[in-house]
Amino acid sequence: MKYKIVLFDMDGTILDTLRDLSDSVNWALRECGLPERTFAENRRFLGNGIFNLIHRAVPEGTPQDLEDKVRTVYKHHYEQHCNDTTKPFDGIPEAMEQLRKRGYRLACVSNKPDDDVARLAEQHFGGLLDAWSGPLPGMPIKPAPDLCDRILAMEGLTREDAVYVGDTEVDIETAKNAGMECVVCAWGFRDEDWLIACGAKTIIHRPEELLEILE
Repeated sequence: MKYKIVLFDMDGTILDTLRDLSDSVNWALRECGLPERTFAENRRFLGNGIFNLIHRAVPEGTPQDLEDKVRTVYKHHYEQHCNDTTKPFDGIPEAMEQLRKRGYRLACVSNKPDDDVARLAEQHFGGLLDAWSGPLPGMPIKPAPDLCDRILAMEGLTREDAVYVGDTEVDIETAKNAGMECVVCAWGFRDEDWLIACGAKTIIHRPEELLEILE
């Protein structure tokens, strides 16, 4: 077995969170008197954490205090509604079970707030994930490798022991910065042509394909 641990991104990789995220963005925009965004726009805005998400969603030139208000309203709404429609992608739990049977440890690293990561990981992947982490205060978000390093330290492993699985250019860059091989999912927040343009080398279209790669 070449690797000992599989590090998964959360949103768009193992969990279909897009509807709940988009609904919370638009709730916050409406509450603050700003125009809503389309589902497709919110899909493009995701991947770089909450600060970048809201900065992209508000109209250009929005005053900083209003942008900060939108972010606060969004965060409160999403904390209450992060699990309204969210569910694992088809085939993900089964693929995880097979990987665990083969002896792999499994973990999740996400730019989502750490409390939200913990809540969703425990509810949807209890018994399947060995560890998970969102950014702690003062910790750089992905594509910095710090979240990956935190998980590896928790598990007593090194970067050489890990393979990274994600769905956006942020994940491709994260794996590169961590010196890890990256497996990219085509079912997430980005189109396949974009992923290829961003340097994706190994792209899978079904979770079962990950089992073939990690034989």
